[in-house]
Amino acid sequence: MGFGGPIGLIVIGLVLALAFNEQQVGPLEVITLGWILVISGVLWLVLTMVQQNTKRRHTTTATTTDAQGRQATTQRTDESDPPAPPAV
Repeated sequence: MGFGGPIGLIVIGLVLALAFNEQQVGPLEVITLGWILVISGVLWLVLTMVQQNTKRRHTTTATTTDAQGRQATTQRTDESDPPAPPAV
């Protein structure tokens, strides 16, 4: 997931919200639609940034039993950076 979609949504929303004066298309107000697109674009952008900046944790737990019946548990946690976004 890249940044192009949310930025495009924000730009379209700002054009609709700021370029028109009191325009209505049927029951729909263009200015209100523009602000809704801006807000959804900002939320989408924030979610994309959070998703790309989080580290991934993987925990592995292994339990072994020896010949006398004693059990030992080993736990290992790996942290890795998420993969880079695909090139467009």
